[in-house]
Amino acid sequence: MKNAFETKVYYSDTDAYGVVWHGAYLRWMEKGRVDLCDNMGLDLVTLKNSDILMPVTNMNVRYKASARLNDSIIIETWIEKYNSLSITFKQVIKSKETGKVYIDALFDVVAISEASGKLYRRLPQEILNAIEKDLEKCPAFV
Repeated sequence: MKNAFETKVYYSDTDAYGVVWHGAYLRWMEKGRVDLCDNMGLDLVTLKNSDILMPVTNMNVRYKASARLNDSIIIETWIEKYNSLSITFKQVIKSKETGKVYIDALFDVVAISEASGKLYRRLPQEILNAIEKDLEKCPAFV
């Protein structure tokens, strides 16, 4: 499954030069990952209540070009790969009008116990089930 949403670049997203501030991209990508999880049936609050947190452990963000004030952008998110320990999300931010890519990123997440702070040796079954169910619907995205 691929999650995509559109937004407009507002003044609060930019620096003094009217260029998108680097942290704004991170906020939009966080929204993309959370929305994708929600669409897969993985409510992060429900997981937290079950003692499962999914922190980002690695991010590789390539800033290819700068979005600017009033640009319309599209943020796309999908699962690039996963194994028994981690999930890698692929994210692209691009211009709605031209398709020009501004950001190309990979984010790795793991599952930890909120109570102990320790890494689960395997992703909890409810997470694996949601990914595998999603793959049955859209195998081309992984």
